[in-house]
This record gives sequence, structure tokens and C-alpha cells, in this order.
Amino acid sequence: MEIVNLILSALSQGMLYAPMAMGVFIAFKILNTPDLTIDGSLVFGMTVCAVVTIAGHPVLALVAGTAAGAVAGLITGLQQTKLQINAILAGILTMTGLYTVNYMVLGGQANLYLQHAELNESGSEVFVSSNTIYKMFASLFPSWDNTVAVLVLTALLVAAVAALLCVFFKTRPGMAIRATGDNEEMVRSSSINADMSRVLGIMIANALVALSGSLLCQQQRYADLNSGSGMLVVGLASVIIGQVLFGKRSVTLGVISAVAGSTVYRLILQFAYKINMPSYAVKLLSACIVALALSLPLLRRKWSLHKARTAARKEGSV
Repeated sequence: MEIVNLILSALSQGMLYAPMAMGVFIAFKILNTPDLTIDGSLVFGMTVCAVVTIAGHPVLALVAGTAAGAVAGLITGLQQTKLQINAILAGILTMTGLYTVNYMVLGGQANLYLQHAELNESGSEVFVSSNTIYKMFASLFPSWDNTVAVLVLTALLVAAVAALLCVFFKTRPGMAIRATGDNEEMVRSSSINADMSRVLGIMIANALVALSGSLLCQQQRYADLNSGSGMLVVGLASVIIGQVLFGKRSVTLGVISAVAGSTVYRLILQFAYKINMPSYAVKLLSACIVALALSLPLLRRKWSLHKARTAARKEGSV
């Protein structure tokens, strides 16, 4: 039973981070752009979601948080296309600026819990937990465990987002984004607005990252200013693990593999925690996973070459 709970928890966390993995896939694999805005846009979506949720609009909070990420992506994209700033520097500039913006959204504090003040029967002010989409969904199925409710609702949302992405990248704007990532010079010579395609792609990527931040905010019931630290590595690990498992055949398979990679990555972390790995070692583990996943194609080629040489030697000796 304990192993079942561990797997359910890992799947739940994997689904929460799956939109971020899809955003990283779009930025790094489709657009071929190293976008470092991600650490900031995840927190931006989280902080905006927290404020709107506390105001009593949990569903609208997800939309607002996602839109906030799109705005962050717009700023980065305009820096790259209109100001001709290097992609890495543009992401760093936006991420740095977002730290102050997020601090302001949180009201000048490092974290904000999803609760609001109400007056009780005696007229005293008490803090009440704000409503979230997970609380609303769990109320429909009171017999369900909280982890199961979070997993089911998040999986439904992720499936809807993944389906929309797969359809979008088969439309004309989606094809333009893919072409811009493959060969921007060819796109420009074809009279397609490559700058607009690039900006749109970065906006979509950061909107998805911010959606993850919004879902995390409502699941954990608070927003934290430092939640974005290291998220780029997490997203890359998820994307690379997914591509190792599924290959690089199409955009649709890439989107699906990003979701699968996110869940596998969380499973790895859960088992790492199970062996009493200290929390401060998680980022080192993430870096090792990324390095191992990146080196797998080279290791495979070397292994194939070794087998071919061994077979040739055996034939020669015969």
C-alpha cells in the first residue's frame, strides 16, 4: 500500500509540472531557443493565481496566472526580436525583473497563503482557507483521497492542454512556429513574419510554465517567491527523459513525451526521497539526471560501435 501511495504522489506531482515540461519542450526543442524566463514566469503565474484565488475566483485565477506567463514571454520575445538582444540574456533580464514584480504582487512579502479574513459570529476577524479548483472538485467526490482528486483533475486539465497543443501545431500559425525553429532564414525568405512566430512561440511556452505555477499554487495553497529556483533544470530533465523513452519522431509525440517525462522524473525523485536522500541534494540529482539523459545517445552509439567491432573480430577470427 505504501508503494501505491508513493506512485500516486509521484504521478500527481508529475502532472502538476507537466505543463511546464511542455513549455520547455516548445522553447528548447521546437523553437531551438534557450529561454531562461521559465524560472521567473512560473512564479509570476503562481503569484497572480494566489491573488485572484484569494479574491474568490479560483477558476479565473488559473486563466490570469497563465496570461501572466504569456506577458512574461511577450517581453522576452520582444527583447529578442525588436531589440536584437541575445536569447539567453533576454531571458535573464526578464527573469531578474520578474523577481521584483512577483514581490510586488505578493504585497512585499516572500510568500502568501490562500486564505482571507472573515468576521465570525462574535465579530472577531478570523482567517478562512480560500476556495480552489481542487477543493471544488474534491467536494464532488467526498470518498476520494485528496491525492487521487488532485491527480484526476490535473490529468484531465493536462490532457486538454496537450490535445490543444497537438491541434495548434498543425495549424498555419503552429506550422510557422515549427518552421521558425527549424530554419528561420528560410522562413524569412518565404515572406512569413518570423519575429511574430518566435514571439508567439515564447509566449505559449511561458504561458504553459505559468499554468504549472498556478496549479501548484492551488494544490499547495500558497505562493512562494523562491519556488521557481531550478525549475528550468526540472523542465529540461522531463523533456530529455521523455525523448529518451519516446524518441524524436513528431511534435505530437514530443508533447506526449514531455508529459510522460515529467511523471517519470517525479517517480525518480520519490524513490530518491524513499532512500532518505536529503532535500538539499535534489538539485544535484536533477543535474545528474539531465547529464545522464543527454549522454545516452552518445553511449548508445558507442555501444553499437563496440558490438559491431566485436562482431567483426569474431567473423575475422573464423
